[in-house]
Amino acid sequence: MAPARKSKKKPALDEGLLQILNEAGELVSSVPEGLDDDDLVSIYRWMRFMRLLDDRMLTLQRQGRISFYGACTGQEAAVIGSGFATEKNDWIFPALREGGVALLRGFPFESYIAQLFGNAADATRGRQMPCHYSDPSIHFVSLSSPIANQIPQAVGAAMAAQARGDDAVVLSYMGDGATSEGDFHVALNLAGLRRAPVVFCCQNNQWAISVPSERQTASKTLAIKARAYGFPGVRVDGNDALAVYAATREAIDRARRGEGPTLLEFLTYRVGAHSTSDDPSRYRDESITEEWKSRCPVERMQRFLTDRGCWTESEEEALKEKTVADIKDAVNRHENMEDPPASSLFDDVYAEIPPHLEEQRNAMMKSLGEIG
Repeated sequence: MAPARKSKKKPALDEGLLQILNEAGELVSSVPEGLDDDDLVSIYRWMRFMRLLDDRMLTLQRQGRISFYGACTGQEAAVIGSGFATEKNDWIFPALREGGVALLRGFPFESYIAQLFGNAADATRGRQMPCHYSDPSIHFVSLSSPIANQIPQAVGAAMAAQARGDDAVVLSYMGDGATSEGDFHVALNLAGLRRAPVVFCCQNNQWAISVPSERQTASKTLAIKARAYGFPGVRVDGNDALAVYAATREAIDRARRGEGPTLLEFLTYRVGAHSTSDDPSRYRDESITEEWKSRCPVERMQRFLTDRGCWTESEEEALKEKTVADIKDAVNRHENMEDPPASSLFDDVYAEIPPHLEEQRNAMMKSLGEIG
């Protein structure tokens, strides 16, 4: 087999990006309206939490203690900045890297860890791959592993909210690879036609697993694709949490006013692997990755808060110490927890189990020695 061809194209921060914090963490525009210093610190704390959590979960997977993980490392601003802009009644249709949005909206951390292990405490009873969090109480729908499936689902949910007359807005997350799928175009066309209250949040991390963005589209940007469907597309510095928040907040407000959808392109970079099943060194120039690491969104926000007088080194150390301890404690509780009962294989499909499945269930339980 021929070796994978590595992309050498050097990505640049294009002109036209919405930016509030530059790479040095300095304000180049005003802090978004509605955010006070406590909010700014909260955004940062969530970003740092996700960086530490992802680091630990990747280690667990490499040690064979969980089976799979998809980190948002290097993309924390796009995840937390957009999630912070949502309201309680809004709905989230995530892709792979939005677990932080679930936690931000109230998904219990214990449930997050249980889902990764698929143990008896996992609400989905181990039936989902790790990272497929879902909880109707926080309006968070499980991601769809097939690329772009969640986009038409999100438009359907937005049209349902529209039909009911409530003011919920739906956020549909995706990666840049999803914009190459038919579901993306069908969904955006319908959303534009119906003026559906949906915000399309594209995390353009420049890699659809091993396919670079320049081999996916001839369009100058991804945001420009919205024009064909009759609504705005906005390109945002995806490593700037404040710009992400501002763009998402405006798009949500616009949708809630009945003015239709928006496509947000968060330009960022996937500094790690696509998932724990991937080795990016086989297909990309990692010297470019090192350049993007220097644009770290977490450190950018930290510098901004420190210069603003909202954050200190002692607070930083306390946050890291507590976060690491909390993660360790949760992992210790869940790693050795019992598996879901075998009988649960037959639950949650029918209100009353039909005779042929009852027969199969009894045969399985008998083979396991759990019934005579």
